[in-house]
Amino acid sequence: MLFVPLPFVVALLLLLLLLAMLRRDDGMATNRPFLVLLALCCVQSVLVGLRWGYDLPIVGRLTLALATIMPSLVVAGVMHLGAAGPRRWSERIGLYGFPPAIIALLIIIWPEAIDIAMILIYLGYASALLWLMRAGPDVLPLASFETAQPTHRAFVFAAATLSFSAGIDALVMFDFEWTQGAHVGKILSIANLLGLFMLGMAAAAASRNSTVRDIVDVAPVPDTAEDAETITRIEALMGEKKLYRDANLNLERLARRAGIPSRRISGAINRRMAKNVSQYVNDYRIAEACRLLVETDRPVTEVMLEAGFQTKSNFNREFRRVTDMTPVAWREKCAYPSG
Repeated sequence: MLFVPLPFVVALLLLLLLLAMLRRDDGMATNRPFLVLLALCCVQSVLVGLRWGYDLPIVGRLTLALATIMPSLVVAGVMHLGAAGPRRWSERIGLYGFPPAIIALLIIIWPEAIDIAMILIYLGYASALLWLMRAGPDVLPLASFETAQPTHRAFVFAAATLSFSAGIDALVMFDFEWTQGAHVGKILSIANLLGLFMLGMAAAAASRNSTVRDIVDVAPVPDTAEDAETITRIEALMGEKKLYRDANLNLERLARRAGIPSRRISGAINRRMAKNVSQYVNDYRIAEACRLLVETDRPVTEVMLEAGFQTKSNFNREFRRVTDMTPVAWREKCAYPSG
């Protein structure tokens, strides 16, 4: 009977997910670094299966080579959505080339240090990713407001997965020290497999909403009068132009329409409203949805689309955040108030 390692099953699931992302036709652009990352997770899972399922050590170096590329792809995916990151070509080359260069050098001069180097690389890139994400969803100005918060969570999850992978590498290293690698096959077939699957899922979740940045931000000036003027202008766009109805609205597009740098908008809303911009815009969308639910008999799905949402999951989550109720419960309560 042919032995089919579990990593092959996971690779198939990741491949199906990748094909679904490539064939998606919902008008949303894709984040190419994360699609590449998803493809690499699929290939890496196959290599893990070949190495430890069929005892083919020859694929070990290829597995190592792919592993050095993955952390930089995660950070590149964040930068693709407008987060601050390397600007000059020399910095970008360092982002992609540093891990492979270090590992290649160690293979030549100090092979015994490769495991420790991989652990430090993964932890370093995970820390950098968490640092980029520290300010919340507003650090992703090219992500639509509807998906900014889920995308931000996906990036944090990806950072946690990189840390998890570093922990697995440490466990493997200690297993070689204590038992001469007696448990390495089981550890990598289960734990590393889980890490690849989690990283692939995070890549899929964060692969939407990438466009080309075409305006330059100016650092915000925390001035009360300036904040008030910014809020007034944004409220005019929301109230008069109903800009929140644009399902693909993001911080960059809002900045263009308002003629105000995106960082100034983000800073003003953060300081004056104590919330991020995606929550601020979604508040308008939920208010519109509440009105439509009471004043019309349109189906909930139609109301959701009219208000500017594209997915039921985001709509229901934001509706509950604002009203602490479901859309159906809101309609029943407000259309037929008790007493």
